[in-house]
Amino acid sequence: MKFISNIAGRLFFLYGILLFVITMLIIVIPVWFISLLPEPARARALHPVFRIWMGTFMPLAFCPVIRKGKHNFKKGENYVVVINHNSLADIPVSSPWIPGPNKTLGKVEMVKIPIFGSIIYKTGAILVNRKSPDSRRESFNKMQEVLEKGIHLCLYPEGTRNKTSQPLQPFFDGAFIAAIRAQKPIIPGIIFNTKKILPNNKKFWARPMPIRFHFLEPIPTEGLTLDDATMLKEKVHTLMAQYYVTNNKS
Repeated sequence: MKFISNIAGRLFFLYGILLFVITMLIIVIPVWFISLLPEPARARALHPVFRIWMGTFMPLAFCPVIRKGKHNFKKGENYVVVINHNSLADIPVSSPWIPGPNKTLGKVEMVKIPIFGSIIYKTGAILVNRKSPDSRRESFNKMQEVLEKGIHLCLYPEGTRNKTSQPLQPFFDGAFIAAIRAQKPIIPGIIFNTKKILPNNKKFWARPMPIRFHFLEPIPTEGLTLDDATMLKEKVHTLMAQYYVTNNKS
């Protein structure tokens, strides 16, 4: 039985990769044209393209995305959306399924990936070289610009994939500093099942499963100062960890 599961998982992984590449090649030209636009027009044009792309890819990959809490996004307001990070499968789920245009913070190394990194990822992300203090400082400035232009910010406060047995890794300060500086509310977003779809302990293996993406109520930052960043970070971490443990079911 384990042998059959191993073969089936590898075949499904190959199917998913081929499907991703085929659908990516269909949308790469529109994304390239959109990349020529200035912000915020670029983000506003890009989001529906990503939404159509992933809205097609994910069901065809037998991993439909089921959202809950969309009503927490109020019309005319933008937010810092902080999301847990368990798997590479989080990437095609997070940004496209956030209601409205958004930008994410991404590693500059991703640009080295042909087509996906050099065109698609680059167009939708604020790129940062984590080894460069100047680049990290500039990324903060760009995040503030995004929020000032009315665009959501999509961030993974854990910084990297959670390969532990804990519901969440410790959070970094960046998302909370950005929210306080801009006086923008934070919306916690929690993704379920992606670690089961693409387990961290298996190479070139995947399984189909519905993905649940829940948005919690906004957490205000109005009136907070940078001295409150640690308190805010711990508050959001506790809330998200408790919600994850309570609602983590297949």
